[in-house]
Amino acid sequence: MSIQTPVQSKPTAVAVAQRFLSRHVSWIPVFAAIVILVAMFLGAQAYFGNFLTPRVISSLLLDNAYLLILAVGMTFVILTGGIDLSVGAVMAFTGMLGASLLRDGLPVGIVIPVMLLLGAGMGLAVGILIQYFDVQPFIASLAAMFAARGLAFMVSLSSIRVEEPAILWLQSTRIQAEPGSWFITPTGIIALLVVLVGALLLAYTRFGRTIYAIGGNEQSARLMGLPVVRTKLLAYVISGVCAGLAGVVFTAYTGASYPLNGIGTELDTIAAVVIGGTLLTGGSGYVLGSMIGVLVYGTIKTGISFLGADQSWTRITIGALLLLFVVVQRVIVSRSSRR
Repeated sequence: MSIQTPVQSKPTAVAVAQRFLSRHVSWIPVFAAIVILVAMFLGAQAYFGNFLTPRVISSLLLDNAYLLILAVGMTFVILTGGIDLSVGAVMAFTGMLGASLLRDGLPVGIVIPVMLLLGAGMGLAVGILIQYFDVQPFIASLAAMFAARGLAFMVSLSSIRVEEPAILWLQSTRIQAEPGSWFITPTGIIALLVVLVGALLLAYTRFGRTIYAIGGNEQSARLMGLPVVRTKLLAYVISGVCAGLAGVVFTAYTGASYPLNGIGTELDTIAAVVIGGTLLTGGSGYVLGSMIGVLVYGTIKTGISFLGADQSWTRITIGALLLLFVVVQRVIVSRSSRR
C-alpha cells in the first residue's frame, strides 16, 4: 500500500499579501496611500487624457521637492511622539537670510552652510525647550515658529530677489535623456537623497531603532538604557536642518525670498506625513510613506490646477484624506492593542 502525501498548493499573491500585512501592520497605511496615489493617477488620466505624461509626473517632484525635504525631517519628530510647527517659518527665515547674504556678496559656499546651521540651531532650541524645560512640543515649536517668522521680517520686510547663478542652477537645470522625456532637476536629486539618507538612518542604525522605541514607549526606552534625551534632541535638529535645506531649495524654486513664504507649509508637511502612514502618537511610520504622502498632496494640487478650480479645494481634499487616515490609524492602534 502506498501512502500518498498531500500536495501543498502554492500560496496565492493575495495570501502572501495578507500574511505580510498581518505581520507588518504598520505598513497598512503606507499601502493605503499607494493605492490612493495610483487611483488618483488612473482617474486623472481617464478624465484629462494627458495627465500621465513625462512632463506632468516629473513636475510633481520638481514642484514639491522642498515639501519632501520638510516631510523627512517631520517624520523623525513625529516618530518620537512630538511635533514641529516651526518648519515653514524656519524655511522662510533661512531663505530670507540666505538671499540677503548673497545680495551682500557672500559666496554661496558660505551662505548654504550658514542656512543649514541656523536651521539646526532652531531645531536644537525647540528640543532643549522640550527636554530640559518640560515644554510641550506643540508650544515649544509654536514659539519657535513665531520667533523664526519675526526674524524673517527683521531681515527684510520686502522680497529679496536671488541672482546667484549657483542657486538658480539648482532649479533651472533639467537632466533628461532626450527632449520631451522624463527629467529631474538638482533640487529633485537633493530631495531624493534626503529621503534615501532618512530611510537608511531609520532602518539600519541604532539611532533609528531608538527613535521607534521612544515613540512606542518613552518610559520603557529609558528603562532599557537608551539615550532618550540625545535622540530626541537629534530628531529636532534633523528637522531643523531639513527646514534650512528646504529654504535653499525653495529659494532656488521661486528665485526670490519673502518673509511670508511657507505660511501653512508646516500643516501641509504634517498632513503629508500622516497620509503617508506615520502615527501621530509616534512609534510607527516610514520615510518612504512620507514621500508617498507628498506625492498624493502634489497630485491633488496638480489635478485641481488641471480642472481650473480654486486651490482652496486642495485644502478641502487634503483635510478629508487626513481625517480618513487618522481614522485608519485609530483602527490599527486599537487592533494592535487587542492583540
